[in-house]
Amino acid sequence: MAGRVVTLPMEINRIGTLGSIGVINTFVELMGEGSKIFNEMPGRFKSSGSWDMHYEFAPQILNAPLYEDANGEILIETILQTKPDVCITMTKSTAEFLGQYGVACIYLEWRDLSDIPIAVNLMGEVLNRQDMAEKYLAYFDEKLALAQSLTATLSGTDRLKVLYGNPITFSQPHIIAEWWITQAGGISVTNNGRTTESFTYTFEDILLWNPDVMIVSDAQQIADMKADSRYSGINALKNDAIYVIPTIAHVWGNRTVEQPLTIMWTLHHLYPELVPYATLAQEIKFFYKTFFLYDMSDAQVAKIIAGA
Repeated sequence: MAGRVVTLPMEINRIGTLGSIGVINTFVELMGEGSKIFNEMPGRFKSSGSWDMHYEFAPQILNAPLYEDANGEILIETILQTKPDVCITMTKSTAEFLGQYGVACIYLEWRDLSDIPIAVNLMGEVLNRQDMAEKYLAYFDEKLALAQSLTATLSGTDRLKVLYGNPITFSQPHIIAEWWITQAGGISVTNNGRTTESFTYTFEDILLWNPDVMIVSDAQQIADMKADSRYSGINALKNDAIYVIPTIAHVWGNRTVEQPLTIMWTLHHLYPELVPYATLAQEIKFFYKTFFLYDMSDAQVAKIIAGA
């Protein structure tokens, strides 16, 4: 995806991930190859607690070699000593830097939806899991078609207005949310045709939009709004329709291979009659079992669905 030629060994057993590790690991885990990730997550990932599920999907990374220091500097000596079969990054300069030392490094890019099949098929080729790449892309298309079918009967007045992001700092962090909210049959109040990645607004905008549903990044934002009487007249507050977006392999509201689940989860919270609890629970279990080779417990699924 960077216009480079990379020669790989016939067999891949040690995979190094560098840079946006939280995202990159998901591409490896999606292929059912999480057990081959060879390096630990740097402190900036490990300390946040947001990426704890990676230690479930790939438990061997705990206390594994570090390929980057706390500042994100590449520890090239460790990489050369441990000899990964391939490294994966989302930073072109990193791929070029490792290439100077003879380390095979693949560059992944995900800027818009058209990059998804390219990146997934590339990972399938790199890891010799073309079968899994094909299965995932078929699943992705299947869920999009299902969502479109389920929401086709919703009239304009039936569709709920949705605000995603942080209503305390008045920010919507990722433009892809405009896409998945729409796919789930919602009307994103921040979707003004923008092309910028992030979007900021005012409290007055929230009052004007009066969203029916809010999807936020953490429970503290819900507590803050409930403690502030200014928010009390907003429909989402009055109807207790505020949910925390799940973070499992990655934040579901961001660009993530879990995007089909984002759509189904949002559909459930907007229109539970279209996607009942049992249907969503089954979907979540199927996804992680099929692609991540991980059995989600009923308790884990319940927490994901609750969005609280």
